[in-house]
Amino acid sequence: MFLKLYLFNHANYKKNDLMNILENLNWRYATKRMNGEQVANEKINTILEAIRLAPSSMGLQPYKVLVVKDKAIREKIKEVSYNQPQITESAYLLVFAVWKDGYEEKTENFIQLIAKTRNQPLESLQDYKNRVLGFFSIVDKVSWASRQAYIALGFGLTTCAMLKVDSTPMEGFVNEDLDKLLELDKLGLKSVVMMAIGNRDETKDYLTALPKVRRAEKDLYIYL
Repeated sequence: MFLKLYLFNHANYKKNDLMNILENLNWRYATKRMNGEQVANEKINTILEAIRLAPSSMGLQPYKVLVVKDKAIREKIKEVSYNQPQITESAYLLVFAVWKDGYEEKTENFIQLIAKTRNQPLESLQDYKNRVLGFFSIVDKVSWASRQAYIALGFGLTTCAMLKVDSTPMEGFVNEDLDKLLELDKLGLKSVVMMAIGNRDETKDYLTALPKVRRAEKDLYIYL
């Protein structure tokens, strides 16, 4: 009897869990107006940890994420971002910036990290290191790194939805001006995308009450 009850509850929990995922993803949208209220530190830390845990090609994580809370800095960022209000109305603004150069040195640092974390001798990682460096010799590194940053962005957006925190992915800014403002060149970085995190302002955001518009499954998926 206990086993049957456990299996019943377990099955219902899994079903409810799956439903909650879809409900939360339906709840989220690219929030256009936020109310300036703060987001609990615990939630922010969870979102940042999810971004840190996001997968990337070869595990290299070829980017940095600037976590901008300072209102004065965000006011300046707004000026080079077509005055989008989320930038200053949000609680935090994340700027994803990819490596511009130094890939060989950063690869060496990553190999050292693997060896230390997994207690492996460096010699055992030499072939892997050579493959990574060989890949970098034939690929557009910044374009590749940008795609990895977008994977991390996706993890951040999804985690926000799970926590019922509003977020907005943002490409609407002048990259060169933002890089200059944040002095990213000095860090060997190039901005690619931003993400505002905060709480929706239901009185000002026209999208709040509108249903989500997505193509039907039959128009999106091709099953082979």
